[in-house]
Amino acid sequence: MNLSIGIVGLPNVGKSTLFKILTKQNVNIANYPFATIDPNVGIVEVPDARLETLAKISNSAKVIPAIVEFYDIAGLVRGAYKGEGLGNQFLGHIKETQAIVIVLRVFSDNQIIHVEETVNPLRDLEIINSELILKDLETVSKRIERLEKEAKAGDKKAQKNLEILKKIYEKLNKGELIFEFSNEPIVLELNLLTAKKQIYLLNGKKEEAPEELILKIKSLGADYIISNLKDADSLPELIVSAYKILDLITFFTTGEKETRAWTIKRGIKAPEAAGVIHSDFQKNFIRMEVVKFNDFVECGGWAGARQKGKIKIQGKDYVVEDGDIVFVRHS
Repeated sequence: MNLSIGIVGLPNVGKSTLFKILTKQNVNIANYPFATIDPNVGIVEVPDARLETLAKISNSAKVIPAIVEFYDIAGLVRGAYKGEGLGNQFLGHIKETQAIVIVLRVFSDNQIIHVEETVNPLRDLEIINSELILKDLETVSKRIERLEKEAKAGDKKAQKNLEILKKIYEKLNKGELIFEFSNEPIVLELNLLTAKKQIYLLNGKKEEAPEELILKIKSLGADYIISNLKDADSLPELIVSAYKILDLITFFTTGEKETRAWTIKRGIKAPEAAGVIHSDFQKNFIRMEVVKFNDFVECGGWAGARQKGKIKIQGKDYVVEDGDIVFVRHS
């Protein structure tokens, strides 16, 4: 699976600058709202020192890291949920991502226009989440209307989904995010914005980030990073944070042909993990040979690990762990 993250924020807070730092691409960075109308999409390699170590041991011809897709989505403004500032289009782009990086401006600079005229990151946070909530309320209301008709007709699935969406509507109506419902099938189907995990990127110096803002972010159950984007040249901690909040792990395949990193959700069993490598591997799964990273390094590769009995034969119930090096046997 490829991780996809939307970069969101009000206009002129540093979204496109962040995108450029992450992807090393030249994008349109301008001191006026809506400089970005269509989302820029950039592919970023996931930094992992284990890859190079494995490639050297296996003498691999190629090294293929895991990747993250970053979407630089145009600035939201008040009223985006009902189309202000091309808001519906922008909110639609966010729906396609797994997580959201919300860029908040904490730096002061009179030369850079703020769409709300003053720098107030706590207010900006509330504006962004309000727009996401209002858009989801609109989406949920429409589906509830449909489900009520289906539920009255005796549709059991509709009755269950209706019960879930009514709970969600109640939370959204209180101005709350719905992270706890993120794995519900109906939520995934509707791609609800307020169910997506959030990371806040506070653009500025540590001393410019108000304590009340940090406390608010923590109360939401979100993660945050403080970085002065004007002086930054890379942000690997952002990708690490995304893996953490989405509960993702990395496993590896390695040999002379290639060493490759694969991304999966924590808790996935061997056949499903094998399916990430190739769909046929999941359908025709027999077993998985597994070596822990440290054992593989200490033994100097597959041959040494086999000689020292470090290779474990795992079946369909094995839960793949971070750092596992695997070889899939299939029919």
